Order: sequence, then structure tokens, then C-alpha cells
Amino acid sequence: MLRFKLLCILFLTNFSFSQDSLQVSLFDKSLNQFLNVRDFCISKDGAEAYFTIQSPDGAISHLATIRKTNNAWSEPELLSFCDENSYMEAFLSDDGLRLYFVSDRPRKDSKNSAKNFDIWYVERETNMVGWSEPINLGKTVNSENNEFYPTLSKNNNLYFTMDVPTGKGKDDIYFCVWDGKKYASPVILNDHINSSGFEFNAFISNDERFLIYTKYNADGGFGSGDLYMAKKDQNGAWQKAENLGAIINSKHMEYCPFYDEKTQTLYFTSKRNLLQSKAFKNVKEFQEYVNENENGLSKIYQVKIELK
Repeated sequence: MLRFKLLCILFLTNFSFSQDSLQVSLFDKSLNQFLNVRDFCISKDGAEAYFTIQSPDGAISHLATIRKTNNAWSEPELLSFCDENSYMEAFLSDDGLRLYFVSDRPRKDSKNSAKNFDIWYVERETNMVGWSEPINLGKTVNSENNEFYPTLSKNNNLYFTMDVPTGKGKDDIYFCVWDGKKYASPVILNDHINSSGFEFNAFISNDERFLIYTKYNADGGFGSGDLYMAKKDQNGAWQKAENLGAIINSKHMEYCPFYDEKTQTLYFTSKRNLLQSKAFKNVKEFQEYVNENENGLSKIYQVKIELK
């Protein structure tokens, strides 16, 4: 697995990062068989992971899973409910028995004939049995607009991206409070999170103390989409988000963050390109070099970092 070190130091006073250099690496070579892999989540026990595989233009999009046995990942498998519609952005519940995701599959109660993306979920009784048929999360959360990238705190409060004309920008981050029975109406996060630009793909920590998300072409960024992090103050209000720095971000697109608090591992998608022209012995060597390294296509990366 290709690894690289960037000897940048993070000067983000609001965060508790180690000042040591960090190592960013590709998640696993088994995913290199796919042209585009975007968004990733892993179970609390680290035994199963879910991700999206796509055609080059993103028009075909399905969810896949892998399982770990004897410290090795299995071959990827499509989820059984995927059909001719688009599926992406899976998030596994704390107990591993509910999988949230986004799809443009038809909603029975929708009056809009045009397809749009809603948040759905499937359920299972144990992690050794199959998933149910998809269930729409409902009208309180979903609308005739697009909803994307669901992520939940331990108390089931829901954070997601929504594209609505009444937002602050093109894409904004919202949340819905869970009262134990149902979700309240979506509330847009404050100006320290959202802006007149593009904010999307938010991951919320278990205790809702911090939020990691992507800002697109933001002032002071490294270019394209960068990962940012925001924390709450003592009164529970979001403070100004800070760029996660050049160790994690690049001039290329970084998005779809997922943080495993148990292993202190940040997973994210990047389109970074580190290929350099060189001579090859044969076609096989060429293919391995291009396919298995940072080649400008969407790949899943990981980095050990303490976020709190």
C-alpha cells in the first residue's frame, strides 16, 4: 500500500492534534478494481465496511460491502436491495442493525414525478443476516428537494446535506433532533458551518462535540474541496470551522469523511493525483502502477489522528 508523509505541522489552536507528522494511506488495494469509490463507513467492531462504487461519470452508483476475516478483507459484494436506481453514502447505526443511505428510488407518497434523492434505511435482526427492503425516512426529513449524506450521533440526532432554495448556499448542512419517536423538522446549522458557497458531506461525532465536512473552493483552502472541522463551545453553539490542513487536504477534491473514534482513524475520499511519468517493463507493470496508486480517481484514504 502506497504511503506518503507530509511534514506539515497543524497550527489549529482550537483542535488537539498531535504535532507529529501524520501518515495518509490508501485504505485497501482490494478496492482498486473499481474506477470510482466514494464514501466509506466501518462498523464499531471494525469487522464490516460499506462504500459506494460508481461508473466514471457517476451515473451508475451502487452500495457494496466487505467483511474482515483473519485480519483480511473479503471480496466486495453488492448490497441485495440495489437495483436500477442510484444508491450511495451509507452510514451504519451505533448497534450495526440499521444502515442509512441515499437513493433516488421512487417514493410512493411523492407527488413529484421527477426523481430526487432521499434518505432511506434498511434493518436487520443481527449482523449475520440480510437487510430488509429499503424504508424511506419520511416526510419530516425528506422533501421534494435533494437530501444527501446522512450521519447520526449516538442519541440518533441526524445531520445531512440538503439542497434547497431557502438555504444559505447551494448545498448546506442541516440537522434533525430525535425525540425518541420521531424527527423534528430540519434546522440549518449556523454561519460558522454554512455559507453562500458549498458545504456538504458532514460527519458528526458520537457526542455531537465536533463536525467534519467539506467546503468547496473556500477562501484560504488548498483548492477544490477541503475537509474542515468545527467544535461546539460551552453553550453548545458551533464555533468557526477550521481547515484540517495540508496533511489531509490537497489541491484536489477531499470529501466524504468518516471518523472511527475507537481507533482514532479518519477515513475520507480524495481525488489526489501523485502519479509521475516513468518507464515500464510491460503493460502489467503499467496497469498496477496506475490503478493502485493515487491516480486522480476517487479512492478511500485513511489517517490516524486524534480528534476531540
